[in-house]
Amino acid sequence: KLEEFLNFKQLKTSLKEAILLDYYTSGFWWAKEMNFSLEQLTGFMGLLNFLLENLSDKHMTLGDNIKELGRAMAGIGGAHSEESGDLFFFNVEQAKAIIDYL
Repeated sequence: KLEEFLNFKQLKTSLKEAILLDYYTSGFWWAKEMNFSLEQLTGFMGLLNFLLENLSDKHMTLGDNIKELGRAMAGIGGAHSEESGDLFFFNVEQAKAIIDYL
């Protein structure tokens, strides 16, 4: 299903497509094992995409990407507000697990 969603047409002959499918599939199953809600699963997959785009499109260094991850996760565990960020639906323990996974 993920192959269809990502619109991969050359999975059997494209190493890039195979790697990307593995990247997203691994992340998806890890998040499912964490019993994330649909909203959390969607947020986590978006985070995976965000980090990959930082590397591939913006050519960020690992250090800069880690800083971006920190900014994206800032405010987790606080009250939902403008300052709590887009990932407000994760708690602190889930945020720590995400960082460990990444």
